[in-house]
Amino acid sequence: MAPSHQAKSSKSARSLLTGLAVGACLLTGLTGAEAQAPARRPPAAPQVTPQAALQAAPQAVPGFWDPRRRPERPDLSRLTVIRFLTETDYPPFNFTGADGNPAGFNVDLARALCEEIKVTCTVQMRRFETLVDALTSNRGDAIIASMAASPQLRSRVDFTDPYYRVPARFVSRKDAVMPEIRPEYLEGKKVGVIAGSAHEAYLKAMFTDAELHAYPSDDAMRAALRSGEVDFIFGDAISLAFWINGTDSGDCCAFSGGPFVESRFFGEGIGIAVRKGNDVLRQALNWAMFRVWEKGRYTDLWLRYFSVSPF
Repeated sequence: MAPSHQAKSSKSARSLLTGLAVGACLLTGLTGAEAQAPARRPPAAPQVTPQAALQAAPQAVPGFWDPRRRPERPDLSRLTVIRFLTETDYPPFNFTGADGNPAGFNVDLARALCEEIKVTCTVQMRRFETLVDALTSNRGDAIIASMAASPQLRSRVDFTDPYYRVPARFVSRKDAVMPEIRPEYLEGKKVGVIAGSAHEAYLKAMFTDAELHAYPSDDAMRAALRSGEVDFIFGDAISLAFWINGTDSGDCCAFSGGPFVESRFFGEGIGIAVRKGNDVLRQALNWAMFRVWEKGRYTDLWLRYFSVSPF
């Protein structure tokens, strides 16, 4: 079976992101909120005005690096070039720029890592389903293509530490924003979700008192929220962030509550794939990612591409 993105959810999401990708590069973003785990018996839902809730999220950037756990600088003498492989069309992470060259968040991060390691960097674009075979047959050294570190893929390749996650979040209309969402807050509420998705499985397991409405596509789910057919929708926060900030939403909606990142449902995170046993490159990339984050370059890069935070 071909590998799949943690961040890929539908063709409609891809087409939405395509239209927003270039504009997103010019905007700054809002990020930050701790991942929340639903509790069984919390207090009643707090009363907060929609305006206050919309302004409540602090501006921050998700990080996966602990400044107290600085990695040692590995031996980089054997690295002279890193041939990155990425995919052709998954904006804003990967797309073809106006000059015909690879562009996007993943591409810029790859180049920043090569600058830190001080090696030549090449980026080759290929169809997503061909990337692992290209790596294992030595047609590239590393895959940076929003690839989830799933158990199935770990049997074929090794992964660096994660450099971002794809959280799940609730979205409501702007006049009904909630600063926090817990299972009992949604008792009797109508929640839209994509049928057969990990998001539906999560709601069925954790939000048992909500009234679930399953839809066949992102477009149908989002239209249901706009029309008032459902009170909330729950899904991939990255595609939802671009929808909220795009013209298709009609400025109707906003995130409610913080992100959910339960790995059992939403994956282990997005890492860079290298060939099995290539610890020299894997450790070099982990060290370089820490350095790029420590210097603030990761933050600059994230805010450049994400105009509305998925976190």
